[in-house]
Amino acid sequence: MSVKFSRRRFLQYGGSAFLGFASTAGSKACAQLKPEVSGDKIVANLERYIPELMQQARVPGAAVAVVREGRVLWAGGFGVKSVQTGERVTENTVFAAASLSKPVFAYAALKMCERGQLSLDLPLTNYTAKPYISDERIQQVTTRMVLAHTAGFPNWSGDEPVWFDFNPGAKFGYSSEGFIYLQSVVERLTKENFNDYMIRNFFAPLGMVNSSYVWRPAFESMAANGHDRGGKVYPLNRPKEAVSAGSLRTNVTDYAKFLMAMMEPGVYDNPFRLNEDSLAQMVRQNSAINSNLGWGLGWGVEKTRNGDFFWHWGDSGIYKSFALGSRMFQTGAVILTNSENGLKICDNIVKMALGGEHPAFDFEMIEY
Repeated sequence: MSVKFSRRRFLQYGGSAFLGFASTAGSKACAQLKPEVSGDKIVANLERYIPELMQQARVPGAAVAVVREGRVLWAGGFGVKSVQTGERVTENTVFAAASLSKPVFAYAALKMCERGQLSLDLPLTNYTAKPYISDERIQQVTTRMVLAHTAGFPNWSGDEPVWFDFNPGAKFGYSSEGFIYLQSVVERLTKENFNDYMIRNFFAPLGMVNSSYVWRPAFESMAANGHDRGGKVYPLNRPKEAVSAGSLRTNVTDYAKFLMAMMEPGVYDNPFRLNEDSLAQMVRQNSAINSNLGWGLGWGVEKTRNGDFFWHWGDSGIYKSFALGSRMFQTGAVILTNSENGLKICDNIVKMALGGEHPAFDFEMIEY
């Protein structure tokens, strides 16, 4: 079952009072930032207003990181990991990232394309012993279609065999199933456990030491519990199987390193970092959603009056997250929360951190 988050739905959940708060107490902090606004001023606004935003939206815990000039300007934690224990969130607290898992996998898939192990535009059936499903249209599905969400699969098939909602390549249709299909191809090509492959080829080289698609014993003392809209605490979910579409556990300092990798290409023949052409392809629109929004390869893309940005959200119900960045301005923000209410605070935090209006928050965000 899926739940959608939009401005309309935001208002249904008490957003009018929240927006009123943002337009008064946080108005200066949320205004369009000018280049001369100092990093200290940005951090001061974030540290002042984030706790108020969280209180208004009933978000127990959040961690935020801001990237400026291609480097981490600041990272901080707010609130608690669990309302039962009262243990504080820090910048090292681990959260369920949900669909923020997808851009990370997309980056790794593009690196395989650079190495010649995979092609963006050849059918994925070229790499499989037998078709993923019996529908003959599977022979049309490519890596590009999966990463741009035009493969035609549903978001989730549940316990049912995967099917096509529309012909591959016909239009945009957000699909986690496509990422699971591509993951199976990657595992076949690398002959390696997916999480082990990601650690060796991605997390370790980028210094993302607290990121994993499966549960680690060390996370027991580091992880935040999820909370529903009323504040009920849920037990930790400890994934044993890596799912490229949504099982990533990470913290804001690690994910900020990924944003930094998106902004700066590796040198020629770098075995782990993407080159400039691949990075540009990730944030270049491959499929259109509306006049302001589209999808690149693994990232949503938005056009604003102040330039283009790449973005994605994460939604596992009791964890919500958001990341947005600009290669042009070398700036970005990561927000991880442990609440079903978490997306309510993301728009204003992004405005405080980066300035401007971001149409990404008008997109109907589908629950992972």
